[in-house]
Amino acid sequence: MRRTLQHPARIVPFAFVCAIAVGTVVLMLPVSRAGEGHAPFVTALFTATSATCVTGLITVDTPTYWSPFGQATIMAMIQIGGFGIMTLATLLGVLVSRRLGLRNRLIAQAETRTLALGDVRAVLGRVAITMLAVEALVATILTARFAIGYDYPIGRAAWHGSFHAVSAFNNAGFALYSDNLIGFRSDAWMLVPICLAVITGGIGFPVLFELFREYRRPAAWSTHTRITVIGTGILLVLGFAAVLGYEWANPATLGPMGIPEKLLNAFVQSVMPRTAGFQTIDYATAELETIAVTTSLMFIGGGSAGTAGGIKVTTFFLLAYVIWSEVKGEDDVIVGRRRITESAQRQALTVALLGVAVVAAGTLALIASSNGLRFDQALFESASAFATVGLSMNITATLPSNAQLTLVILMFVGRVGTITVASALALGTRRRLYRYPEERPIVG
Repeated sequence: MRRTLQHPARIVPFAFVCAIAVGTVVLMLPVSRAGEGHAPFVTALFTATSATCVTGLITVDTPTYWSPFGQATIMAMIQIGGFGIMTLATLLGVLVSRRLGLRNRLIAQAETRTLALGDVRAVLGRVAITMLAVEALVATILTARFAIGYDYPIGRAAWHGSFHAVSAFNNAGFALYSDNLIGFRSDAWMLVPICLAVITGGIGFPVLFELFREYRRPAAWSTHTRITVIGTGILLVLGFAAVLGYEWANPATLGPMGIPEKLLNAFVQSVMPRTAGFQTIDYATAELETIAVTTSLMFIGGGSAGTAGGIKVTTFFLLAYVIWSEVKGEDDVIVGRRRITESAQRQALTVALLGVAVVAAGTLALIASSNGLRFDQALFESASAFATVGLSMNITATLPSNAQLTLVILMFVGRVGTITVASALALGTRRRLYRYPEERPIVG
């Protein structure tokens, strides 16, 4: 057991399991529930997994089912899960011992996807400062809006502002309202700060740090930053155009809204699949084309080494470059005058195909365990769980317990599995001292 946990790619999932177990026990306490008695095991497990894996899917109504203590527990699990279990533990160890050994550096590198071991200690501090600073800024804006615009008492305004700021930056999607954020769909002062927090948290810490250093010199950006920034921009624009176009005349979503409100909500719902999960429209009434586009955006997800899920923007666009190079008959994959290594191409292909396999298996399992569940509903829910998004077509609470446990597995694999696979591939890379004879199978 001890030898197994010495490998960083194994200890990270184990740490998340421990955190989920603790969260489940705490949520099962009577003090965590607003009503009488305690939460059932499956309900507590589902909520703890969703919070720790920063997903946002729920089987019970957060503001009415959970007590203030239960809601605070959920917020704490979101913060811990977003920052990273082992990243947090490693940072605390640094603060206590003033030193960071090689094994702890490897663990932190496995979870933060830091590019170099020498960067880990400095990155941990910057991650913590960035996270707290952005959350504090967004919480202040939201608190002022709740207090001034909605006449909340200052204590309640601060609590709601802090909860939604933490949920937004960590791309969790939990809200303290039964209709999520649908009630604020015309309030830009609420939605824009939340969207900016989602983008900031989901773009990835390495990109944030590099943009801060080199924001005046885009030519000096690394290939990773270029792919992430440009790819994020493309997906936001495509998502905005798709939601706006397909839902423009839908009487159940954007149809009754004025033009400014339509533009605002189309922007919000192009951001949230990246993978925050806040809703300002009801996806159960959305057009099938919107469901298809949103499912694709959820599967792609956000930036690497951030709080977003999915296969990641870099993985998706790197594979697009691979395909384009193959179509043109080029031997090398070139991105911004830089040649992409074959190992990076194989890692991207592995992560993407494993993601497809997991979502396909999850979709099949949901259909098999739920009578009357449509394919589009099962695929949407499965992709949302795997990509740790939290968007739903309002079916999560109606699913049987075995289907909800399937979503628990998908959320865990989506949050921890991609870290584990990417880390195992990176840490397990070794040079073979011999090569077998080459042969070319028929492809296509």
